[in-house]
Order: sequence, then C-alpha cells, then structure tokens
Amino acid sequence: MEHLVLLLCVVASLATTTLTQECSSFEDSKRFDCMPDNPNQQGCESRGCCWQTPTKNSTNGNIGVPYCFYPHDYPYYEMDEPTMTDYGWRADLHRNDSFYYPGTIKQLRLDVYEETENRLHFKIYDPANSRYEVPITTPKMGAKPAQTAYSVKLNQKPFGIEVTRTSDGSLLFNSTLNHFLFADQFIQISSWLQSKYVYGLGEHRTSFLLPSDWERFAFWARDQSVTENINEYGDHPFLLNMNPDTGNAHGIFLLNSNAMDVVLQPAPAITYRTIGGILDFYILLGPEPGSVIQQYTEVIGRPYMPPYWGLGFHLCRWGYGSTAGTRKVVERMRAAGIPQDTQWNDIDYMNNTLDFTLGGTFKDLADLVNDLHANGQHYMMITDPGISNLHPGSYPPYDTGLQNGVFVTSDDGKPLIGKVWPGTTAFPDFFNPKTKQWWTDTVKTFHKTVPFDGMWIDMNEPSNFVSGSITGCPSNSTYNQPPFLPGIAGNSLQDKTICPSAKHKIGLHYNLHSLYGYSEMIASHDALISVRQKRPMVISRSTFPGAGQYGGHWLGDNYSSWPNMNYSIAGILSFNLFGIPLVGADICGFHDSTTEEMCQRWMQLGAFYPFSRNHNDIYCPSYPTMCKDQDPAAFSKAMQDSTRSVLLTRYRLLPYLYTLFHKAHANGTTVARPLFFEFPAETALYSVQTQFMWGNALMISPVLTEGATQVDAVIPKGLWYDYYTGASISMASTQTMTLKAPLDTINLHVSAGNMLVMQEPNTTTTASRKNKFGLIVPLASDGTASGELYWDDGDTVGTYENGKYIFITFTAQNKMISSQITQDGYPDSGTMKLGSVIVYGVNSAPTSVTVNGKSVAFKYDSTNKVLNVSSLDVKLNAPFKATWM
Repeated sequence: MEHLVLLLCVVASLATTTLTQECSSFEDSKRFDCMPDNPNQQGCESRGCCWQTPTKNSTNGNIGVPYCFYPHDYPYYEMDEPTMTDYGWRADLHRNDSFYYPGTIKQLRLDVYEETENRLHFKIYDPANSRYEVPITTPKMGAKPAQTAYSVKLNQKPFGIEVTRTSDGSLLFNSTLNHFLFADQFIQISSWLQSKYVYGLGEHRTSFLLPSDWERFAFWARDQSVTENINEYGDHPFLLNMNPDTGNAHGIFLLNSNAMDVVLQPAPAITYRTIGGILDFYILLGPEPGSVIQQYTEVIGRPYMPPYWGLGFHLCRWGYGSTAGTRKVVERMRAAGIPQDTQWNDIDYMNNTLDFTLGGTFKDLADLVNDLHANGQHYMMITDPGISNLHPGSYPPYDTGLQNGVFVTSDDGKPLIGKVWPGTTAFPDFFNPKTKQWWTDTVKTFHKTVPFDGMWIDMNEPSNFVSGSITGCPSNSTYNQPPFLPGIAGNSLQDKTICPSAKHKIGLHYNLHSLYGYSEMIASHDALISVRQKRPMVISRSTFPGAGQYGGHWLGDNYSSWPNMNYSIAGILSFNLFGIPLVGADICGFHDSTTEEMCQRWMQLGAFYPFSRNHNDIYCPSYPTMCKDQDPAAFSKAMQDSTRSVLLTRYRLLPYLYTLFHKAHANGTTVARPLFFEFPAETALYSVQTQFMWGNALMISPVLTEGATQVDAVIPKGLWYDYYTGASISMASTQTMTLKAPLDTINLHVSAGNMLVMQEPNTTTTASRKNKFGLIVPLASDGTASGELYWDDGDTVGTYENGKYIFITFTAQNKMISSQITQDGYPDSGTMKLGSVIVYGVNSAPTSVTVNGKSVAFKYDSTNKVLNVSSLDVKLNAPFKATWM
C-alpha cells in the first residue's frame, strides 16, 4: 500500500513549468558549467548558454566559477508518465532537439529499483540500442522491501529524480535541473547535495574532506606519481556525504568506468560528465557513515580476508642489486630484533626486467626465500603486466601467450605493442578466460623456481612508455579522439597507456581501461590460490570498485617529504571508504632520500597503516646516485629502538586488527576509519585527517611535522585512556589538546568501553601466534566494556565461510569480565591461552582478584587507576570469568 501511495505522489507531483531565458539571477555558486572545454563567449552563446563574468573574480578550486553557464530555459528532457514495475518504476524520457555534442540520444529510459530498505538503484540508458555496462557483479534484486528509508519524486519538465530521507525529509539526490544531457560520447547529470562535507571520489592526492569550491576530479586510471589535481592509479566514483544538522550520512555511487569528470561546487552541488556507458546510480541511506560503507560493499563485494602474515611488517626497495644485497638487509633486521614478516624485491631481480625470470645476481633467490620460510617469514616480488615480444622462441610467457591469443589487440587483430621496462611489450587481456588460465600456468611455472608467497602487481593502469602503441593510435577513431575530453592529465586518453580503440575479448579498451588493474587482480588472486592452495596476498597499484575482494593497494609512488606523510592518512581513509581496507603508503617515501627523523616518525605512523610496508627508490635524485637505505636497521640505535618498539606494539595488537579485517570481510565495515565515523554528530571532526581510528577502540595521533615533540590532537567527547599508561582523559566536549610526543613515541588512546584483544609479540607473526593472548579492558564510566576476537589458522582459504574459526565475545560489568564462545570450529582452539588482563579505570584498589574462582596475583597502579593481572594460563576455548573486589 505504501508503494501505491508513493506512486500516486509521484504522478501527482508531475508538473509543467514554463520558463523564459534569464541569465542575470544566478548566484555564482549555482552556475552549472556549459562549456568546460575551452570556454569562450562565442562558443558559449552558440550553445544557447549564458556568458557572464562571475560576481566575484574567483580562482577557487582548480577550475573556478564558470563564465559560461546554463540558463533556466535550456532545452531539456521530458518524462512520460511512469509505470509501476515489480522492482519499482519505469519511465521513458525524450527530447526533440539535439545538443552541442554529436550523437544525441533523444529517447531514453529510466528504471528505478527499490532494492532494499536502505538502497535505491536507478539506471538511465538507451532502450533502443545496447550500450556498454560495467562488467562487475552486483546484487540481484529480490522482492521489494516492505518499507524504505527513502522517498522518490520524479519530475516531468525538466526531467529529474529527487531522493529524500523519509525520517526527516533531508535531500540525498536531486537532479531536477535542465542540463541533463545524453549523447553517445557525452553524458552529463548534476545534483544538489545536502552539504559540503563530501568524501571519496578517488583516486586523487587531496584532503580527506574534499574541496568543494569549484573542484574538478578527473577519472581515468593513470601511471602518475602522487600529484595534486591529477587523475591517479585507480577509479572510484563513490562519495559519502555528511549532514551536519543530524549526523546522518548517505552514499552516491555511479557505476561507470569511462573517462569522467566530477565537479563539486559550493551550492553545494555535483556534476558528473562521462564519455560512455550508461548512468547507473546507487543511493545508499546509511544513516551512520559506517553503515553507508557496509551498504556500498554489499553492492561491489566485501573485502577479502588477507593472510595473517600479510598484516605483519613488509620491507622492500628498488636497488638491492642481488640476492646477497637482499639477504644483507634481512639479516640486519634480524640482528636488530625488529619485526619483519615479509621481504620483497622490485624489478631488479628480473633478467633484463622480463617478468617471470631471474637476473644473474639473483639466480640463488630461491635459497633466500627458503631461508625466510624456515624463519617463519614470507616473500613477495613485483610483476608487471607488459610481456616482452623481443625474444620469440626463447621467452615462454610471450610464446605461450601468443599461441593462446591472450593479448590485447589492435584494429588489425594483432597484439597491440607498447613499451615498458623490458622494451616493446604486449599486454595480456585479463578479461579473456584463456588469459586467466595462461596467467595461472605462468605463475605456477615460475613458482617452481622461486616459491614466493604473494604478488605485487604494478604498472597495471596499464602503463605504457609510448602513447597508445609503438605505431600510435588510429586518428580517425572517436574512441581515440572523443568529442569531449575530461580534464585528465596528458590531455589525451592514450597518454602513458594503450590505445582506447584497442580490443579486449569483451569490448573496447575505451570502456575497460580503468578496469584493467582490477582484472589483473582477479587473475593473480585466483592464480595464487591455485598454485599455493592458501590465502592469496595481492597488492595492486590500479584498482576499481570491487577490487577489495581480491587484494589490497598501496598508494603508489610517493615522495620522502613531511607533506606526503601527512597526505597518506587521507589516502588510507579514502580506500577504506572504497572497500579496500588493506591499504598503506610507502613508509618513509619512495622517491628522494628520507631523513632519520622523518623516517622515524613515518615508521611510527606506518606501524598503523592496515598494510605496513617500507619501500624506496633506486636513484636519488637521479642516476647514478643511489638512494640511501631506509630500512629501520640502517639508522641509529635510537631509531632502531623506536621502530622496534612501535612495530612490537603493532604485532601485539594484531589479534584486534585481524578481527577488524574479519568484520570487513563478513560485514563490509572499515578497518582504519576517520574519527567522525564513531562520533558522526561531532562536526568538529569532519575535517580531521591527521588522526584516525583502528575500529572503534584505538585512536592514533601521529607527529607529522619536522622537529615537533608535541602534537595537537583532537580528542572527541567522552572518556579515553592513554594506551601505554592507562591514564584517563575525560572530555566534556570535543576539543584540541596538546600532547607530549617525544621522538620515540606516537600517541595512542583507547576509547572507553571498547576492549583490545592482544597477543604477546615476537618478530614474526609465525612466532607471535604461538604466544598467549591478553586483554586491555578500558571501562566506561558505568564500569562496562566489551570486545571480540576472531581467530583461525590465518592462511586457509574460506575459514569463515566453512566455519573453521573461533569467535569469542568479552564483556565487563559489575567488576567482572566474562567470555562467551559463539563459534568454535578452529581445530587448534585448545592451544589458545589468555595470559594477561589489564583493566583501565578501576577507581579503587581491589583487595582480591579471582579467575574462574581461583585467587590470582595482581598489581594496582593507584595513580592511573589500572589493574594488571599477569601470569595467567586460562584456556580461551572455554568461557571464563575474572572478578575483582
């Protein structure tokens, strides 16, 4: 009945409005750009648009207030009367005239899907001709929900779709504007936004809270060292929008992989301009910001569960030069007692940079890998997609690939040839099932030579050192020379990549370009499972929505600078929004040489990246000057001590971090998250990007400024505890506090009421997993706290899905801590022991402590109000109780 009322409301809302052209009544903030390509007055007016100097001569953002903008009476699409369907509504749209780009599609169709109570989905497409749609799996709609958290209003003249939140009427999406345009290679739609608090729209080097004062974000995956205002390695056309009046959040996702501009303007409003495909929107209702991400990952796919060792510390550089050079670093890390789980190599391990080969100085690499394995450590190396064609008959990856037809082709049906590190190369078409099998076979063959544990896939935008191909791209193709070009770097779709007109098994590169890295992630994920029969570890440079199902991401080629360290936090938080929680930046920076102080502070921050890897370049600033070693053991004893301490803290907290990854995998939640995710009503937190949370329990406040020995940290309202001492901080309101931060310390605080499950650390996860667990119990003001632990063998595929895990909940109340086992399918759960319990916020000295009814020794810190119970030996696969009096 509710849907019938809604449909009647939609029909009743249809109205015709007659407007006359008027150009003088527009506020600057509400001008919608009619000529983003080479604006000039003559061209603007020929499009039927207004040309006026802005009221204020603004150079805000990276584009500024438009001089050329649409008038009120610009010709528009009209909508016929909608009809109810099994999934929602359908309506046809039409316009009588063509607009200023060729190929106007005058007849369109709108399908509106009420998919769930909190998810609305709508498509606008050409009903007469099939168009490209992004080939990722999204949920199939079942029965319409009994009720929804959103209301939909369809406007007839001009056509528009308006979505509001039913609980308070707040705006979520409203495209009732007269400049919706749809041509073969130019599609444009705008919407009002509910506030300026917008996050996401990656991958770009920018602040976490996106600038919205005339800011353009271009989308087209590109090999580009981190640079502001440039489209970078991956495409993620998803945003989260906060309502500062209510603390509610919603998400907007446009499922489109073509080259695109997205513009934020201070109205607030957003404009999407894409050059292909269809409009395929999802509106996600939240209302909590974390719920928005859960709903988003329900659409694109939940993040995968990484192997436990993948959460340890990783070390790499380009330029070890040999197995001996690599071994030297491994051995000095061991000698320094600094935790390290995985050693990596960059392209210098290869023979002439050919994939799946070993250079002369790395012929004994397998010996080092075997040594790593014997020490409970792991090994990963880089693999690029470009396959050299310079050694036919003697280079099996190319020979077998050519035989099986696995490469992307040019118009003539022959493999497109570009140029990357080994010289001229062909590019595998990972959308072709034959290619996936060829990739698996090739990985398997090389694994017999070097028993690696994971794959680092780079250069997969795909990168190309020539424009398009070694013979260029066909100049008469509108795929290579589209009528509208988004504001991408290089001013060409083929710049630093392959021809858009190139052909894949399932379509044109023009459409699939930004999915290339995603497709290689799937192939590499599946190859590793096939070869190792264990959980895969794939780290990719290029990503797309859904990539988190198959691996993680590092933020690319950054620089050894304090601003780059600062920006890394925004990148990590953004990728958690994008459903790729396994993310980190190159600790201490990739390009240029670091300083000891910078690297020390960056190691402290990087110890809390979800994916923690130190990596640097070969030459600084250029050949032949080698970059300084920046592994932690290469620095002073003080630096080594500091890094050892902070990495041991990471390893101590890995059970908590692993549980967060389980929740991400099972429910789609974030791992690293902004402070406002836990305090969405606190608008003072909306712009904080120099601190972040692990889950709901741990707040990280790093030093990001050279020479600083204190840090100004925003402390949210409520009760907090210093992680190291248990000293309490009670905040009546959210405020900034100056905290001491000596060079060897990063500030960590625990949120009252949220337990941390720990484990006594060692220098590898293999050794750490044999140790006893511990609990930090930070009592809320009412004396309560809770926590959880997910645990499995850390390496087997599908442990959660197959029930081969243990899940324990911990509760504190009335001076008692108890546990409950809700699942125990982990075969080795009997070996899990609780060794310590630390309780913060115990306001009076206890006289006795009992565990499972037996008195135990304890210590009490009367200054910080901390109860410490150690030397326990309590089985965790059975419920326990600990009390104090």
